[in-house]
Amino acid sequence: MAELFARTTFRDPELADTAVTVTEVRLSPDFKHATVFVARLGRSDVDALLPGLKRVAPWLRTQMSHKLRLRVAPELHFQPDTTLDEAMHMDALLKSPDVQRDIAAAQPEDDEED
Repeated sequence: MAELFARTTFRDPELADTAVTVTEVRLSPDFKHATVFVARLGRSDVDALLPGLKRVAPWLRTQMSHKLRLRVAPELHFQPDTTLDEAMHMDALLKSPDVQRDIAAAQPEDDEED
């Protein structure tokens, strides 16, 4: 899936000149559905891409079935990957003065052990 996005130039106006990164694909137990998590490097407006991805999903499904030699390819469902946003939020929280103060207070002094 990631390879398809890397080597394809989409004609859809919402996808043209846009770097879409596939971060994860989850298959249903019956292999009939695949949830594709996508991110847009350097930008958080992945939701704007979802209508375009939905439009090209049948074409992507066909390409995937040919490439992987599948008789039936799973139906593709696209979801924004929010893990990077969540990680940046956690990093900002850990750098906040209140949290830094709490961390410093919880750590024992090095001088007490000597």
